[in-house]
Amino acid sequence: MSQTFFAKFKKNRRGYFSFLFLTSLFSLTLFAEFIANDKPLLLRFKGDFYFPVFHEISEKTFGGIFETAADFRDPEVQKLIEKNGWIIFAPIPFSYDTINFNVKTPAPSKPTATNLLGTDDNGRDVLARVIYGIRISLIFGLILTFFSAILGVFLGAIQGYFGGLTDLFLQRFMEIWSSMPVLFLLIILSSIIEPSFFTLLGLMLLFSWMSLVGYVRAEFLRLRNFDFVRASKALGASNSRIIFRHILPNASPIIIANIPFLLAGSITTLTSLDFLGLGLPIGSPSLGELLAQGKNNLTAYWLGIAGFVTITLILTFLVFIGEAVRDATDTRK
Repeated sequence: MSQTFFAKFKKNRRGYFSFLFLTSLFSLTLFAEFIANDKPLLLRFKGDFYFPVFHEISEKTFGGIFETAADFRDPEVQKLIEKNGWIIFAPIPFSYDTINFNVKTPAPSKPTATNLLGTDDNGRDVLARVIYGIRISLIFGLILTFFSAILGVFLGAIQGYFGGLTDLFLQRFMEIWSSMPVLFLLIILSSIIEPSFFTLLGLMLLFSWMSLVGYVRAEFLRLRNFDFVRASKALGASNSRIIFRHILPNASPIIIANIPFLLAGSITTLTSLDFLGLGLPIGSPSLGELLAQGKNNLTAYWLGIAGFVTITLILTFLVFIGEAVRDATDTRK
């Protein structure tokens, strides 16, 4: 089954290469601290090796006068280190919150050899924020999609398998719950509750699970009358065993086919809230916040272009992957 699925998935070249590119991009951003960071990856001082990327080091360690953490972007600190050793910075010597005070023009500044995508209106490197923003968007979307899928599959399975009053009451609840204006409710709740990664995750989970319930319910309604289910009941198998061991594996294609679209919707909702200033905490590397800066600084074209191209590519690749997965799980092909 799995070999057939992957063979069919690879036949869709657009979806297959989108999957390879997106997974490679995500794997790369997981090591964002080693790609974009204002702290050195490695330095040697008087024969000893230090890894500032992992922990803070006092300036006094290198002969400075302050006991606080060393500012490795300070030329004086760099001179102290280079007198008795060497220092290796990340390819992009800026973190997502690093302010470049050495720009020659007011922020937001245009792309240069130092800041390849320019700086935002706070003087922070746009490329570094894009790298960190891709990581937090995909991690947030994957976690939300995982829990949404679990909840949606569970409720859809209960509705479809048991039917009757169970299906009736849950379906009425679904109709009431889905009729609420989700984005407006998220905006209201986000303005009341102090936003953070996990509180925002919980708020979005209240609504994101609904998209899978209908598909799972319909599939369970169809499969519960098949001969293998009736045979399992006749042999005395429990309801939980029939649901999770017999029906769910046969309903998994429709679930897997909708996962990429659920992930795309999660990232879109997060970006929308960040764009409105009601998403992740202020200062977080957010693609939505980058789009908002592009709107507020229309002359700084690089801000809007960077945010738009990044979010468009991610969502486009997810849609292509979803189409490839849907074709691979289609039994008619």
